[in-house]
Formats: sequence, structure tokens, C-alpha cells
Amino acid sequence: MSVFTQKPAVFQADVILHAFDWPYHKVTEEAERIAQLGYQSVLISPPMKSPDEEKWWMRYQPQDYRVIDNPLGNTLDFIAMIEALKQQKIKIYMDVVFNHMANESYLRSDLNYPNQTILAQYQAQPEHYEQLRLFGDLSQPLFTKIDFEAAFPIKNWLDAKEVQTGRLSGSDTDPGLPTLAPTDNVIKQQQHYICALKKLGVNGFRIDAAKHLSAQHIEKVWTPNICADVRVFGEIITDGGVGSAEYEIFLQPFVKHTSFDAYDFPLFHSILNVFEHNTSMKSLLSVAENGQCLAPDRAITFAVTHDIPNNDIFRNQLMSPQHEQLAYCYLLGACDGSPLIYTDLNTSNDYDSLGHPRWMRSWYDNNLVKMIHFYKHVHGEPIHVLACGNELLVLLRGSIEAAKGIVAINKSNEEFQVNLPVAQYSVLLGGDDLLSQHTLTIPAQSGLMLMA
Repeated sequence: MSVFTQKPAVFQADVILHAFDWPYHKVTEEAERIAQLGYQSVLISPPMKSPDEEKWWMRYQPQDYRVIDNPLGNTLDFIAMIEALKQQKIKIYMDVVFNHMANESYLRSDLNYPNQTILAQYQAQPEHYEQLRLFGDLSQPLFTKIDFEAAFPIKNWLDAKEVQTGRLSGSDTDPGLPTLAPTDNVIKQQQHYICALKKLGVNGFRIDAAKHLSAQHIEKVWTPNICADVRVFGEIITDGGVGSAEYEIFLQPFVKHTSFDAYDFPLFHSILNVFEHNTSMKSLLSVAENGQCLAPDRAITFAVTHDIPNNDIFRNQLMSPQHEQLAYCYLLGACDGSPLIYTDLNTSNDYDSLGHPRWMRSWYDNNLVKMIHFYKHVHGEPIHVLACGNELLVLLRGSIEAAKGIVAINKSNEEFQVNLPVAQYSVLLGGDDLLSQHTLTIPAQSGLMLMA
């Protein structure tokens, strides 16, 4: 596989708000505030025809690419959202689901998409659906049975061919999600879809479940022309970096043979081990040399993704609220990847200590907004270690002679004090009383940020 896109010589800061399962009108309404808080782009759930059900995972079961019509809104709502974000100079990224189509085995035995009922709706309301049409002839199916792989469930998750041709299914009795084959028609329709969305103003695409797409499929769809002027990044879930079988089989080839960006699961697991499994903070100084992170210009960094709180099999990777904040302090203070900030409308049914839905308000939390400001201020600056131990990490961004900022993280239950290089500092994150002359007090279980 060899896929190339143009990338800037110097990568730019890009703080991404993952507005997970937000209706398009909510993104439209919040566009101005999103910009004011410092976000530079928004990632939204897949815009397409999908089942009219409230369950979030139904957004990942495509019925038709040619129409946007789902519980989050329709094509007209989508266009209004893009215009609102464009006015605020906010880029829009969106999920694309190219591995499979919706599991409709309970309705029918054929593999025509969309199904006959939906095609009849198109014909019954031609003017309405013409307004929603992105491309193509709505009187004909998008896909038929010749566009799918043979039906069998994935059982060996370390067999690349099986993972990329088998079906995602919940059990031996679940027929699963029909897996698309890279036929000429599939490639053509997926490219038409991308081009139509680019024409509307979409700036980037997140390839959902990218490990399930073969190298051949990716190379055929994502040509240089298709990728021009947009950011493309893949979601390839692994349990670590170099030394992890999932990394070696799926993520490493994706990174090596494409120029696409990717979710930095190796770094995530390094952070998770530090804050939830008592690994030393010292390990974070060697993630790059040990192959436990992606290159910063290609890394989508995160403390939580939508799968972690919303899928039972991933909830063991959920950090405590306090540790999640410390993780963001590290990601926004010490890393130059593109941080993905997760928010939802309480799909997970998790609550914070005050009884509020945990991720509904977190995206505009005052401390997080300060971290975003710090990230944009120090992005790309050199890193110097001022102090590091099993429980403590203090880093200077910039040069010792001309510091830009300092980030300090203490995960222990005791406070620390460190001496700082001589400079004028102001406390951005934390209390002003923690800085006396050039001595910084770092309270237990806290993250601090100073501007120089």
C-alpha cells in the first residue's frame, strides 16, 4: 500500500473537539463558543442515512451514503452547521464508515442497500429527498450482493485477513455487519461520497475501524486527488506500541505505508499505565525511543475516546476523573500531537462527583480551557526536564534562556517543591500562591501550568 497526501512542512496546532453524537443543530448553536474556547476543529459522528434509532452505535450502521438523514439531522442541517463553523474559522472533520453496512438481517435476506422500504420512501417524496441528495441516482440501489465479502464472523483478531474480510458480530448467532469488498462499484461510491462532502466544505475525515479495511481497499479509495486539501486519520485500536501484536499487525503498517494520521493508542496506553496502573512518570520521557507513541505531526492524542465509556469491553481503560485531568495536562502541556477532546450528551450514563453527566460539560471546563491556551502557546517548542521521579514530572517548554512555559504534574498524595530557572512566571493553571520567587509548590494529585 502506498498512499500519499500533501502535509505541511511544519505541522500546526489543532485542538479537536469530538462532539460525539451531537445533533448538527447543537454544533451550529455552539459554533461561536467552540471558537472562543480555543478549539480549532470539530469531529462529528457519521453523516449519512442510518437507522432512525437513538442508540449511538446505529450511527455506525450505514444504509446509504447518498443522503444524510439520521437522528442527528439531515443534509440541510449539516450544511447549516458547516456554514456556522466556517464563519468561526473552525474546521470540520467527520467519521466515515467504509468497512460495512447496516445489519438488517432481521428485516430481509438480501444485500441491497438501501433496502426496498427506503427506496420506496425516496420515490414517494422525490422533492424532499432531492434536497437531501449528495450524489447519485436514488432510484437505484447503492450496493448489491456482489459488493460484499462472504459472510463469516471474525474470531481470530490477530489474523489480518480475517479481521479485514470477516464480519463484526456480537455472537455466534448474530449475522453481523455485512462487510464491503473493494469492488469497483464500492470504490466509486465511496469516492463520490468523499468528494460530495469536500464540496460542501468538510476539512477532514476519520476512517472508522480502519484496521478492518484492507491495504488494497484504502489505497483504491484514498487517492492523492481524493486526499488533496483535507486531513485524513485512522482509528486503529491497539493495546500498545512496539512489542504489541495489534500494533505490529495493524497500526505500524498503516503508519508506514500511508501518510495519514492516526489515533495514538500507544501513547494512550503509556499514559493509562502511569495514572491508573502505577507505572513511573519516568516512563513518559522515553515513549518515543521505545516506540510507544506516534510521531507528533501524525498523532491524534486523547485521554478518552467514544468507545471507552460506551463499550463494555473498553471500560477497563477508563481513567478516574482526577487522572483524566492529569492526562490532559500532560497531553496539552508536554505533547505536540493534535489533542482530541471528548464530549457527549451522556450516552455513557456516567456522572461526576457533583452528579452532572461526566462529559457533557467537560469541554468548556475552565481548567481544560486554560490547558488549551497553554498548548497553543507552547506548541512545537523544545522540552527540557526540570524534575522527574516516579510520581512527579516538571517540564519547561522553550529554551532555558527564553522559557515559554512550564508544566508540572504530581500524581502522588504528597506535595512537592521544585526550583525553577530564573524568569518572570505567571500561574495559568493552579493558584498564584503556589509560586514564591522561583520555587513552585505542586500539591498532591495536581497539574500546574505557568506562562513565562
